[in-house]
Amino acid sequence: MSARIEPASPAAIASAVACLRRGELVAFPTETVYGLGADAADPHAVRRIFAAKGRPADHPVIVHLAESEDVDAWARAVPEGARRLAAAFWPGPLTLILPRAGHVTDVVTGGQDSVGLRVPSHPVARALLAAFARAGGAGIAAPSANRFGRISPTTAAHVAEDLGDDVAMILDGGACAVGIESTIVAFTAGEPVLLRPGGIGIDALARVLGHAPRSPDAAAPRASGTLASHYAPRTPARLVDAATLASEVARREAPEARVAVLARSVARPADFAGHWLAAPVDPGRYAHDLYANLRALDRADVTLILIEAPPDDDAWLAIRDRLTRATRGDATAESDLD
Repeated sequence: MSARIEPASPAAIASAVACLRRGELVAFPTETVYGLGADAADPHAVRRIFAAKGRPADHPVIVHLAESEDVDAWARAVPEGARRLAAAFWPGPLTLILPRAGHVTDVVTGGQDSVGLRVPSHPVARALLAAFARAGGAGIAAPSANRFGRISPTTAAHVAEDLGDDVAMILDGGACAVGIESTIVAFTAGEPVLLRPGGIGIDALARVLGHAPRSPDAAAPRASGTLASHYAPRTPARLVDAATLASEVARREAPEARVAVLARSVARPADFAGHWLAAPVDPGRYAHDLYANLRALDRADVTLILIEAPPDDDAWLAIRDRLTRATRGDATAESDLD
């Protein structure tokens, strides 16, 4: 855990830009999660992201841009619906999947004919991207700054814990405000497709588009954070509905069970002596705290994490998506910035 963490001062941002221009990796905060950044125009630098994370080569990364106008340099076509979403939600937690421009390399796109683009709103990310652009850079490729398959980082300390010496420096911009990754919408084959729920809800997308994006099918492009199992703690974890959480806890009261619980509406039993975290009941606050809570329970030296299942409505869709993938069993995928 010896990566260099620097408060995000102008001098530190200048140093980060110099690292990126040398082909090194820099972790930086966005409003969603911390990203592991490399010069998106340098294939060798982008490959260092894959090596540091242990990430499959066919898994695309998202390119972060300084301004929404930069999208035309990375996409050969930008449908009207995509432009409306960009105008409404950029800077912010929205990623657009668009047909890639000719210069975009396979290492960025995972070999696909599409590229993921977003303009983050975090002031440190915006300052870094602007400074990188002034230095001649075009965009920063940045999946989440964690090991492949594991819990996304929402603080600089999380990044250092996961990646250590694999990062030249970590810009510290405090805890991420949103706390889960961006919403991903694809415009590669006619109607927009929601590939991943995230910081922008379906209702908000529908108000701008005039209709909700459709669900993905087998022809949908691969995208960050959409594999079956990821965002996962090392400790086995299970989703349990509220009605049975207390009985599940009671059934596992033997000392050797060593159970930890992430609850939302269920109160801690008076005789429960294990690790119990009470998560916020508001979906926005729940999302903000989610990955920090999972990390805390993963450090608790238990054999099982029980997680109260979130409500089954659209306000909780992105959280339900993350928890479903986090409890699939095998940590064989990973999260990305939105």
